[in-house]
Order: sequence, then structure tokens, then C-alpha cells
Amino acid sequence: MYRVTKVLNHNAVIAVWQEDNREYLIMGKGVGFGKKVSERMDSGPEDTIYSLQESTERGDARDMVKSLSPECLEIADEVLGRAEEVFGKIDRNILFPMADHIEYAVRRIQRKEQISNPLTDDIRILFHTEYKVAECIGPILKERMQIQIDPDEIGYVALHIHSAIMDEKVSQSMLIAQSVRECISLVEQGTGSSIDVMSLAYNRLMNHVRYMIARAVSGEKLKLNMNDYMSVKFPKAFQIAESVCDQIGHRLKCALDEVEIGYLAMHIERVADEDLGC
Repeated sequence: MYRVTKVLNHNAVIAVWQEDNREYLIMGKGVGFGKKVSERMDSGPEDTIYSLQESTERGDARDMVKSLSPECLEIADEVLGRAEEVFGKIDRNILFPMADHIEYAVRRIQRKEQISNPLTDDIRILFHTEYKVAECIGPILKERMQIQIDPDEIGYVALHIHSAIMDEKVSQSMLIAQSVRECISLVEQGTGSSIDVMSLAYNRLMNHVRYMIARAVSGEKLKLNMNDYMSVKFPKAFQIAESVCDQIGHRLKCALDEVEIGYLAMHIERVADEDLGC
């Protein structure tokens, strides 16, 4: 049994589970209707329960829930519900930082403050399914708050969803997107031409860089060394790859394994061949 400590609205309450004396946020349709402080209650099969013992990048859940509006908590819960339908089991503890972001986004929109997310296109490609799920927030905000959210804000929500399914901090997801954007810019500078973002080679390159960064962070290493072959066969692509790996390593504050250079060079050569006509 739970003991209610605070009723947030008809659909959300904070309650203490009597067996461990810990606080939880319980969300569900009508879960708070008619409830009073100190009243005993059970959760229903459709209710979602969030521990307030968790610590997030933006603070402790117990402190955050006090400052967040119930409406934004509900919206974040609904978005995560959509994500769960698509991805299966996810880390629901992302609710609090996601609700926090939504609340700030709502305030910005109400004040007519436009934000710019230069990584939106990269997020849309890198985390395609997450972005598609995040788009559900558009009609939700339109219906409940008469607010129109733009693609840049949706991109940030997509990063939170990615964090929930990959057990990855939002800041790390952002770092991956930034590093991929930097890599693409360096490749374009090295080849002297713009890359067709709709090409298959571009998508392969982005995904390769994404996993290259993940390997650098985790310490995983590739087994086959292609450096000698790529440096002789495609010296220009190899030179660009060296520069990219050096700069990405600097951004990540860790040296990339030199074996990564040859594999990256292979993808750069594919982009040059398929998209740039080099």
C-alpha cells in the first residue's frame, strides 16, 4: 500500500510505499482524483510509477518534481509511453529531465523566444526512429496548451528518448551528434564539396562515426587494421580521416585508436565517390 504525501492533480500523486518508506511519483488517469494527504491507496495496472530516489543530470528527482508542473510531467509521461510502444522497455527515469526540458521549451515559446539547434538535421538522421516518436509531442502541446513546437525543440526531445532506450546520458547523445556534425564538416572541407545528406554513403558515414565515438568512449577496439592499405590506395581520404580522428579525439578528451583511421577513410572515400563525383 502507498500513503499519499501530495496530490499534484487528478492524474498524478506523490506517495510513500510503506514497505520501504520511499517516495514515488504515481501517474495514471484519475489516480489523484479525490485523494487526500495521508490516504492509503494502491496503484492500478495502467499506472506508471517513478522512483524519486533517482539522481539525474539536472538534479535529484525529488527536488525536480517539486518545481515541475504536473502538465509537463503528464506530457513527458505520454511521450515516454509512445516510446515504450515503439522500442519496448525503456528507462522511464528520463521523465524528470525530459519534463524539465519541455517546461523550459513551453516558456520559451510563450515568450516568443526562438532557439536554434544546429544539430536538428543530424539528430533526425542519426536517431531517426527516436525523432519520429518525439514528433508526437507536437499535437499534444497543440491540443493541451495551444502551443506550436518547432523541429529544433523536437530534436532535443528525441535526444531524451534516445537516452531512455540506450541507457546513455543526454549530454553524451548530444556529444555524439556534435561530433558527427564536426566530422561531416571536416570531410566537406577536406574534399572541397558539400555532401548530399540524402545519399546512402552519407548515412553510412554518419552511422560509422556514431559507433566510432561509442567505441572510443567504451574503450572497444577494432581487430582488423586497414591503415596500410587505405593510406596507399586512397591517400587523400586517409589524410582527411587522420585529421578527423585527431579532432574528434580532442573533443572527446580521449585518443581514438589509430585503427579507426582506415575504416573512417573507407567511408570518406565512398562519400567522395558516390556523392562528390571525385
